[in-house]
Amino acid sequence: MTPSIPFRKLGANGPDVPALGYGMMGLSQPVYGSVSSEEDKLAMLDRAYELGARHWDSSDLYSDNEETLGKWFTLNPHLRSSIFLATKFGFVKNKFPTLNSTSSYCISACEESLRLLNIPYIDLYYLHHPNPQTPIEDTMRGMKSLKEAGKIKYIGLSSVSSATLRRAVKVVKVDAVQVGYSPFELDIEGDKGTNLLNTCRELGAALVAAMPLGRGILTSTFADNTPLDPKDMRPTFMPRFQDGNREKNVEVSKQWRMLAGEKGCTSAQLAIAWLLAQGEDIFVIPGTKRIKYLEENCGAADVKLSRKDLEEVRRFAETCEIAGGCLPPNFESFTFSDTVEEEEV
Repeated sequence: MTPSIPFRKLGANGPDVPALGYGMMGLSQPVYGSVSSEEDKLAMLDRAYELGARHWDSSDLYSDNEETLGKWFTLNPHLRSSIFLATKFGFVKNKFPTLNSTSSYCISACEESLRLLNIPYIDLYYLHHPNPQTPIEDTMRGMKSLKEAGKIKYIGLSSVSSATLRRAVKVVKVDAVQVGYSPFELDIEGDKGTNLLNTCRELGAALVAAMPLGRGILTSTFADNTPLDPKDMRPTFMPRFQDGNREKNVEVSKQWRMLAGEKGCTSAQLAIAWLLAQGEDIFVIPGTKRIKYLEENCGAADVKLSRKDLEEVRRFAETCEIAGGCLPPNFESFTFSDTVEEEEV
């Protein structure tokens, strides 16, 4: 049975886009362990298309992700208009974490992405992360020129503060903002996250929830304390997955799974369904490299939560004690970034 994935307006007066999409990082980068074969990657994209999860999120940072997409579009040129494709720039290839968000780099990075994707335009083009030393106004002028040239249709920002977003929209409309958002990562709702969710709503930008499964904690696999792939990078870089913290978080994940069972769904489905219910301006892009989990995630579209259910989930989310940060300590300042003022350069 195909899930009934709803469409929503991407920002004020934006296009109708599937509210539940597919985050593609894990398909090509070994953050979550070994990557799939090219055949399996293409099969994943086929299945995502069949399920209606046609809001695809990529980046030029994600290894050969754009090349894989280019092969899929070459095999399925008639389906290009059916996919709402987002990709990103900002991290210099093969020089992570070096950042370049100048307008000139924006334009050249987009040209390279279009070449690899083998398509004439990108639906939604994000700045993956701003370089704090480059005024956001400079970046936005590059984005604006790409839109005027028809190379991109819509403009997105990721990992920015409310102040940066407010400056950006003075140059050109921002259609979407992508940031980590899950029941275990609620910073965007308050001061710690510069009240970014409210700012997006004030300015008419959609909010795209990245890492909606808490980078894997909000899954039954984690609740089972399933051993990670030896190539999984999370225990090396992410405090929540390191010894001492992991054991505590497994216990929280077990409680989350019990709550999901009471609602008649899986751990992952409860997290996704709860996010989708936070507003018609919320889009969710869970990632996976396995078809069975893709199907499970998409099934969240059919999970119905009452107001009482939503309140119960929020109480759990706001009172549970997650051990460790969700990002490496040296990256914690990356999430809500500001840039220098233009007159300071």
